[in-house]
Amino acid sequence: MTDAAESRALTRKDFSSGQAVRWCPGCGDYAILAQVQQTLPKLGIPRENFVIISGIGCSSRFPYYMNTYGIHSIHGRAPTLATGLKCARPDLQLWVVTGDGDSLAIGGNHFLHALRRNVDINILLFNNRIYGLTKGQYSPTSELGKRTKSSPQGSIENPVNPIGVAIGAESSFIARTVDMFQQHMSDVLLRAAEHRGATLVEIAQNCVIFNDGAWKHLTDPDAKLENVLYLEHDKPMRFGQKRQKGIRLNGFRPEVVDVAEVGEENLLVHDEKAEEPTLAYFLSRMGPPEFPTPVGVFRSIDKPVHDQLLLEQVREAEAKKSPDMNALYRQGQTWEVPQDAM
Repeated sequence: MTDAAESRALTRKDFSSGQAVRWCPGCGDYAILAQVQQTLPKLGIPRENFVIISGIGCSSRFPYYMNTYGIHSIHGRAPTLATGLKCARPDLQLWVVTGDGDSLAIGGNHFLHALRRNVDINILLFNNRIYGLTKGQYSPTSELGKRTKSSPQGSIENPVNPIGVAIGAESSFIARTVDMFQQHMSDVLLRAAEHRGATLVEIAQNCVIFNDGAWKHLTDPDAKLENVLYLEHDKPMRFGQKRQKGIRLNGFRPEVVDVAEVGEENLLVHDEKAEEPTLAYFLSRMGPPEFPTPVGVFRSIDKPVHDQLLLEQVREAEAKKSPDMNALYRQGQTWEVPQDAM
C-alpha cells in the first residue's frame, strides 16, 4: 500500500469486496451489511487490521462481501476462532458475524464463554427467529407455539433470550438494534467498536421468506413509537407517540405508567454503567404485549480484558530465568528442574 493510500480516508466503497451479494431480495442482511461497510471506515483503523469471522447460516456469508480479512468457519465456532486470533494478534479488530441458530444452538457454549472471558471481540448476532439457510425450521429464539416446517403443531420450546444470556455471562457490553434502524445501528456499532472487551450487538433482522414480519411491531411506522423504548444513559425511560408513557419500578417489577400522572421524576432512569446487572436483566425481559421492546445499549462497563491478561502472563513467564533445556536433556535418563528455575 502506498503512503498516499494509507493517508486517504477510507469509505464504504473500500470495504465492499465487489462480490455479488447472494441473499434473498428484501432480506434484512442487506441493511446490516450496508451499515457495517459505512461504519467501519469511521474508526480510523487500517483496513488490513479488520477480520470478519463467521460460522454457518445466511448471516455467515458476510466475510465474502467485506473487503477485509475474513474466515468462514464451522457451525457455532466463530467465537472460538476469534478468541484464538485475538490472543495471537491483539492489534487486530475482530468482528464475529453469527445468527440465532449458529450462536445459540450448536454454538451456545462458545458464545457464552467468549462473553464470560471478556475477549476483546465484537459479536453481531443477527436474530430473525428462524433457520433461514436450511429453509425455515424453528430456531432457539423462535416464539413458543411457532409453527414451522420442523414444528408443524407449534414449537414447545421456550425461546432463548440473547440479551439475558449475555447478562448471565456478565458480558461487559450488551446492545440491541434493528435492521431498519440505520442511524441507530451505526451509533451502536461505533459504541461496540470503541469498547474494550467482549461486545454483543443483537440485531433484530427480518427473514422475508421464512419469517416475514417477525419484528413488525418494531418497524411498522404507525406502531413503532408505541412499541420501542430507546435506551439513553442517565435519562428517564420514556416512549410513545408523544413520549407520554414511561417505565417505573414498582418494588422489583417494572411497569408502564402515564408520565403526566406519576411525574418524570418517578420514572426509572437508565444506567448502562451499573456494575450490578439487575436493571439490565429487567430490561432484557421487556417486550410485547405488556412492555415496549428496549433498543440501544443495555450495559457498558469496564472489566479486565481476557487477551490482555493472557499476554501479561506470557510476558511475566518470559521475564523469569529459564532453565538450560539443552543441559537438562543431555544429563541422563531422568532429570530434575530446580525450584529456583521455575
